[in-house]
Amino acid sequence: MDRTVERAEIAEVERMIRPHIRRTPVIEVDPRDLGATAGSLHLKLEFLQHSGSFKARGAFASLLTNPAPPSGVAAASGGNHGAAVAFAAMTLGVSARIFVPSIASPAKLAQIRSYGAELVVGGERYADALAASEEWVERSAAAAIHAFDQPGTLLGQGTVGLELEDQAPDIDTLLVAVGGGGLIGGIAAWYAGRIRVVGVEPRTAPTLTRALEAGEPVDAEAGGIAADSLAPRRVGRLVFPIARRLVAGTVLVEDAAIAEAQKALWRSLRVVVEPGGAAALAALASGAYRPGPGERVAVLLCGANTTAVDFDR
Repeated sequence: MDRTVERAEIAEVERMIRPHIRRTPVIEVDPRDLGATAGSLHLKLEFLQHSGSFKARGAFASLLTNPAPPSGVAAASGGNHGAAVAFAAMTLGVSARIFVPSIASPAKLAQIRSYGAELVVGGERYADALAASEEWVERSAAAAIHAFDQPGTLLGQGTVGLELEDQAPDIDTLLVAVGGGGLIGGIAAWYAGRIRVVGVEPRTAPTLTRALEAGEPVDAEAGGIAADSLAPRRVGRLVFPIARRLVAGTVLVEDAAIAEAQKALWRSLRVVVEPGGAAALAALASGAYRPGPGERVAVLLCGANTTAVDFDR
């Protein structure tokens, strides 16, 4: 049976995690400055969240709704979820072991270590890290904190939508990058069809696109420039029914368009985001998503854990 995610649940979780998360700002920009067209363009700067991405919301929600056992928690991640779980565990005084694949960004690995978690690096993709974490959970009785396919994670990520609706109540469309789908699933559950929520995926990692085509979660390609954040191979089973019902559709973007969106954000706003964090903007700037006349668009910039800037050089 599908697990529904209700607006009232998201609002309750938001009250629970509020002491531990940042209310990230929204700014209105001229779309032309970023090579885009729209009636208006708002950017939700969620990369300013604790641990450098939206993932902190789901991590705190999972830990606060299901207190950790003495053996602590474990998580598999391309990097951002691991950093978020490590940060939340440090904040709440819980031990954490984080499993990441070898493609994880050095910036993300350093961040996980800085929060005091035990870091295990192995395998080439997220699926490898997930298998290793599941084996550890079975042996240790640690609590698993899934990156996207868990009720607490979905509810926590849904608080992005709650916050954005208060900050930019008049938008027509929200573009959201998709990996496993926890972010878009939570946000779509909050808006419940009251605006268009559109998923954006790299052409090299079309997890939700393939699932919607097949009518169920299926394996998809898992590579490309944003592989450490948007390439879990398969969209979550809890996410899929929400997305099928409430997501307006998906668009695919090329790796080159993602890289250009990163550059445009730096040129125009002096904002640095990782490839996964720029994917949603890439859809608008490249024309993969074409808004209608006067359409008021918001873009979620969701993560900034990158080595693009190195002040030690």
